[in-house]
Amino acid sequence: MRIIQEKQLDFSDVLIQPRRSTIESRKCVDLTRDYKFKWCPNVIKGTGIMQANMGTIGNFEVSKKMLDYGLFACLHKHHNIEDLISFYKKLMKDGDDKWMRCLLGIGLRDNGIEKLRTINNELGIQVGVKFDVPNGYIPQVKESVIKLREEFPDMFIMVGNVVTGDITEDLILSGADVVCVGVGGGSACLTRKQTGCGRPQLSAVIECADSAHQVGGMVCSDGGVTCPGDVGKAFGAGADMIMMGGMFAGTDEADGEIIEKRYATNERLVHSYGITESHEIVYETKKYKQFYGMSSTLAQEKFGNGKPSYRASEGRVTLVPYVGSVTDVIEEILGGLRSTMSYIGAKKLKDIPKQCTFYRVNNQLNRIYENTTIGK
Repeated sequence: MRIIQEKQLDFSDVLIQPRRSTIESRKCVDLTRDYKFKWCPNVIKGTGIMQANMGTIGNFEVSKKMLDYGLFACLHKHHNIEDLISFYKKLMKDGDDKWMRCLLGIGLRDNGIEKLRTINNELGIQVGVKFDVPNGYIPQVKESVIKLREEFPDMFIMVGNVVTGDITEDLILSGADVVCVGVGGGSACLTRKQTGCGRPQLSAVIECADSAHQVGGMVCSDGGVTCPGDVGKAFGAGADMIMMGGMFAGTDEADGEIIEKRYATNERLVHSYGITESHEIVYETKKYKQFYGMSSTLAQEKFGNGKPSYRASEGRVTLVPYVGSVTDVIEEILGGLRSTMSYIGAKKLKDIPKQCTFYRVNNQLNRIYENTTIGK
């Protein structure tokens, strides 16, 4: 047993240092870059932000919106082959690069490889994949990446998840183009609680990105993003791409019904009847949508045969606030990223790490205390 004494940092532990900038307007920054991979020969132009391949958001509706904005998309692994072929055909008609930016989630024990063979044969392309394994340290992951690269030499392969540089490097040298970084950081993930394993996201991205770039690979920061500012921090830490789930889960395009809940507020309506008064409780209605991790019992029952007896549930089921269209969320994220770039003088997306210095902080946000009177 040993203890690593070095301080490990999350996005909430740092702020980005503003610096002298020649950027006159947020409109002047370029959010796109040309993604050139170690193995996949395709050069893909876009902004490396994508939704997680989770049950409620890895659908066609959210994916189409992401792709329309020049972002990447990641479909969950439970779509049937016919629907996938139809969706990719539409993307190919829309533009040459849209299908390249749309990844299909596959796992170790599903029929993902067979799906890929069928789709590729039908369309005459090699669909990109996110080979989705929460524990990227087991030997089957590396073995599967090697086999995938041998069978599909031109495929864009993303694999995860890890939090250390050694395995990041190993997976890239085995055939992965991008390695997903993050264990237990997602809002619907219980891995850290159930297993005690994980690592704060910022430190994990910094180390893994450094290792990946040394061997010509890339990393995707997966999990831990709670606000647009975290996106800028992830890019600043060296991430080439960013995957997030919870921020998209409350949108119209996410699967699931809108759930309304009624809450009592602290306000009271006072009714006067002569010398008597009555106080009526004021209620408000809030809207939510259901969001769940893919390792939750709910997801295993919905998409599989239930949770095996040898497994613990490592995902939570929760309600997230309803936020309207995913378009509004995307524009908020991209607007925040443009502001980050203008604050540090990064004219291009790829320049963010070179222009980024972090402060370690005790608190990243102003605290707003209710029932406090200014000047009293």
